[in-house]
Amino acid sequence: MDESKEQFLRLRAVIAKTGKPKASIYRDIHLGTFPAPEKIGARAVAWRLSRILRWMQAPSAYQDD
Repeated sequence: MDESKEQFLRLRAVIAKTGKPKASIYRDIHLGTFPAPEKIGARAVAWRLSRILRWMQAPSAYQDD
């Protein structure tokens, strides 16, 4: 993905895009099988769209780096 087109998604958008419930997202982050969010503010986190799309291409083979 072109870095100039990179977007950050908040939790609701990640849930809508992936169809995964919140509990499953955080469980899979802990297991390293779903992208972790990044801090974007003092009390805010978001996911990079490019990492979510990479997970969507091969969910069972994804390993967070």
